[in-house]
Amino acid sequence: MTAAPKQSPVMNRAVIFILITVFLDMVGFGIIIPVLPALIGQVGHVPLGEAAVIGGWMAAGYSLAQFLSGPFLGNLSDRYGRRPLLLLAIAGLGIDFLLHALAPDLAWLFLGRVLAGFCGASWVIANAFIADITPPQERGRAFGLMGAAFGLGFVIGPALGGLLGELGPRVPFYVAATVSGLNLIYGWFVLPETLSADKRRPLDLARANPFGAFRVFASYPGVLPFCAVMAMFFFFSSVYPAIWPFWGKARFGWSEAMVGVTLAVFGVIMAVFQGLLTGPAVKLLGEYRVAVIGLLCAAIAATGYGLVGTLAMVVVLMVVHGPEGFVHPMLTAILSARVPENAQGELQGGISAITNLAMLVGTVFFAQVFGWFMREGAEPPAPEMPFFVAGVGLLATLFVMIRVTQRQKTK
Repeated sequence: MTAAPKQSPVMNRAVIFILITVFLDMVGFGIIIPVLPALIGQVGHVPLGEAAVIGGWMAAGYSLAQFLSGPFLGNLSDRYGRRPLLLLAIAGLGIDFLLHALAPDLAWLFLGRVLAGFCGASWVIANAFIADITPPQERGRAFGLMGAAFGLGFVIGPALGGLLGELGPRVPFYVAATVSGLNLIYGWFVLPETLSADKRRPLDLARANPFGAFRVFASYPGVLPFCAVMAMFFFFSSVYPAIWPFWGKARFGWSEAMVGVTLAVFGVIMAVFQGLLTGPAVKLLGEYRVAVIGLLCAAIAATGYGLVGTLAMVVVLMVVHGPEGFVHPMLTAILSARVPENAQGELQGGISAITNLAMLVGTVFFAQVFGWFMREGAEPPAPEMPFFVAGVGLLATLFVMIRVTQRQKTK
């Protein structure tokens, strides 16, 4: 295996650009959360309840677009290089923000959400870029920094959207489009190509679709079992985007502002764990043990949210929950070490397909569980039940992870 290129000032600037890009992608995802109901109501002339239904379909379109496009973009980057595909995705995201800002009807908003999902898969190429320039033993820390950028974007995105939304529901999108344009210009000058021509491979459409990616994974020893672990993890952890604000209101009577505060606090905690603690944890314990610790904390936290009765205990559980932020970067690092250098884009595309499909199905599943236990006539209502289901599922994921690791070591 060819050694990763030595870091240079140019490459360091490129890594900073990659982290900024991932951060802005997540800001773009989060910035829409506070203003989307008002924007849908304004554009579609519908009441709040109907706007929520429309927003749900838009979220499904976003996730499906990421599911379908991730492997395609990853394979394209293995064929044509990381630089052109990443810059193209950034340009597309800026166009998407303008579509939202200028949308005259709901069709434009749907188109914007689908385009956002397609271009939001730029993190696939970003991960492949990091894998190109980072030695295998350093990838856990590098992917942890990527996770921290995601976390900070999730904190700032909703806050920025709410603040700018006071000036009108379209204003955040004009600002986001401007920032994306500036980032594109910056990247044009600082982003090098990291995949040399001799390492590129022909584009195979059978491998560039999400289901084709699953089949190709079978040719790399030890990949599919860890993909299954990742799918389980994202399925059960999707309980949070599915029910968090609804659970907070049902359990504690939280306002929208309080829901936003809790999400911001949680985002900061996740960013600290992923950005500051991933490297030392990997150096001390190794990627496998860190992933196991993260899954154990995830199971404890999910079960704990179902039991807590005060806001103070929720905050305590958030700290316990923090090591869950290790799981995704550790699994990504483990998987990246099991495929050749010229298939890193394909791997990241397949990971994107797995995570988006698992979260799409999981979000729908946990929303249905919540609705069943909060339905009219349910005695007593039990908004906490989805967390108990998630806790059991995450514990099962931990046992699968341990079992897969043991089998890998015996081969």
